[in-house]
Amino acid sequence: MTRLEIDAGAQTDIDIAEIIKRIPHRYPFLLVDRAEDYRPHETIVGIKCVTVNEPFFIGHFPGNPVMPGVLIVEAIAQTGAVLMSKSLNADVEGKTIMFVSLDNCRFRHPVRPGDVLRMPVEVLKVRGELFKFKGKALVGEKLAAEVEFAAMVVATR
Repeated sequence: MTRLEIDAGAQTDIDIAEIIKRIPHRYPFLLVDRAEDYRPHETIVGIKCVTVNEPFFIGHFPGNPVMPGVLIVEAIAQTGAVLMSKSLNADVEGKTIMFVSLDNCRFRHPVRPGDVLRMPVEVLKVRGELFKFKGKALVGEKLAAEVEFAAMVVATR
């Protein structure tokens, strides 16, 4: 069987049930609704449907709701954590995937209620349980944010 045949039969979409099994985040801080185009150790696209009911819109900003940039970056990072967890088939019991660095972060376009964030994340480098990523957040064709980041598997208390 060729790699192409193996990849053709592989699951590329990840639903919310699997996301909840793979990363520890929960409402109101779970910022990925589903993922698409998963390729082990390579890429994934996270999806976040932004609604007016998000708790941060109450104060950011009344009358002009905008998703905070740090939460956009967090959503991108959570997408990377899903890619990493699934690629490593990580044992999530007693371990978690944590941010270790953030570089070249830029915000380009506001994210508002009703927007759908598409967050393509690609692996730049892997060293054991340390992954370096490049990610974006897109609203339609508009680039909302871009960032390079790293994450690693760490033991919880």
